[in-house]
Amino acid sequence: MTENKKVILAYSGGLDTSVAIAWLNDKGYDVVACCINVGEGKDLNFIKQKALNVGAVEAYVIDALDDFADNYAAVALKANAMYEGSYPLISALSRPLISKALVDLAHQEHAQAVAHGCTGKGNDQVRFEVAIHSLDPQLEVLSPVRDWHWSREQEIEYAKEHNIPIPIDLDSPYSIDANIWGRANEAGVLEDPCTVPRKMRLQLQTP
Repeated sequence: MTENKKVILAYSGGLDTSVAIAWLNDKGYDVVACCINVGEGKDLNFIKQKALNVGAVEAYVIDALDDFADNYAAVALKANAMYEGSYPLISALSRPLISKALVDLAHQEHAQAVAHGCTGKGNDQVRFEVAIHSLDPQLEVLSPVRDWHWSREQEIEYAKEHNIPIPIDLDSPYSIDANIWGRANEAGVLEDPCTVPRKMRLQLQTP
């Protein structure tokens, strides 16, 4: 009997990465979920347990908050690092640190692959894959969300079929990425420049 490959999954507890655990299991991988704390303000112990409930063989919470604050956010603040003078690199700033944590855990767990939950639309997929391959070219990098070509509705239906608890429905399609440096909201409806975000989503803003 062939032994399953082991993959380290960057796990957030949201729709994409929760579905990714079940999807990777179906593809013959043992999934080790890894949630890296950079100040999201989430209940990380709850997320860890959720990963195990969904089907991960192991789950880790890595506290990288001080590292992110001292070596990334503080440096960016001193450099006034703003994309096109207005956007504070909320997601991009944390990706090198998260990538290193994933690679370190892959070495610790003797995993053959690392997986992320990025779609094929944004730059995050490139940030993760370039960083991971730079740190260890021998690791396979998997991108389940980019590969399965599902709509949001299909993901939610798959989650229901696999009894995956998802705190999201078709009336609340937002995907949120947050850390101590900022907060970014993503959703298909927001890709239209004419769409005004609902005020309930604005939890961090200037006075």
